[in-house]
Amino acid sequence: METLYSNRPAAHRRCLPAHPFLSARHTVKFVPDIKPGQSPELLKALHILTRDGKLNQDSRRKLKQVYHLYHFIEPLLAEVLETNGTLTLADHGAGKSYLGFILYDLFLKPRAAGEVWGIEARAELVEKSRALAEALGFSRMRFLDLTVAEAIGHPALPQRFDIVTALHACDTATDDAIDFALAKRARHIVLVPCCQAEVASVLRRHKNASLSATALAELWRHPLHTREFGSHVTNVLRCLRLESHGYRVTVTELVGWEHSMKNELIIATHAGAPRGNARARSEAILEALQLQELRPRFID
Repeated sequence: METLYSNRPAAHRRCLPAHPFLSARHTVKFVPDIKPGQSPELLKALHILTRDGKLNQDSRRKLKQVYHLYHFIEPLLAEVLETNGTLTLADHGAGKSYLGFILYDLFLKPRAAGEVWGIEARAELVEKSRALAEALGFSRMRFLDLTVAEAIGHPALPQRFDIVTALHACDTATDDAIDFALAKRARHIVLVPCCQAEVASVLRRHKNASLSATALAELWRHPLHTREFGSHVTNVLRCLRLESHGYRVTVTELVGWEHSMKNELIIATHAGAPRGNARARSEAILEALQLQELRPRFID
């Protein structure tokens, strides 16, 4: 087991299940200081640093989250680059491209190979990201104003991506990012799911029938529980879908719950052989919870 938050009291530590590219040297510590080699101009442009180079409490929290995610992704980048000599990474629902810029600045900037593609539906954010990348000389960053679904078959994108990330991609955009990753035969997939209302809405619609059929429906009888249970079921089905395509999946916390309630981190690495019963388990869950109408979303 890999211990996270190693500078916390023992009673408050969390453990990360073993993952082939998260070795002991990648144990994550909460260190909010600016990393060596980090571009101050980038951090100022992202409004993480003030104009005089200082961190306020909000930007310290934001930087801590991005650095924490970087520690999970950095060994994946290193593995792909060592194996292939180059890498392509797609960041879906990129927003202001905090993650893409940090990955490029800390990992790709000192290296001669590797590209980061930011996919974001809001054209004004894409233009700002392009301008910032040009100003900083980050020549191997690309940005497209597309939805995640539109990106799957877009001719401007490479046919293959090594790593696909989606950080807080809202509603079904995380599922679209999984579609994209599978279509592009990604080696690694890193997801921090956001709200997804589909499952909860179907649970809500069939609640009376479910309560009559099984006592387990008490798990989602109250509206708050419906939302939270629906979110949990959604992510379980996402993991099973990835396992059915031959991915080894690790699920853990991104940061402490005091920072964000959307805190689940899913890391998937293609291992070749699909989990034999993953598809059947998905079918059973959909049937047991009366979610069969969502079969096209979670079962290929």
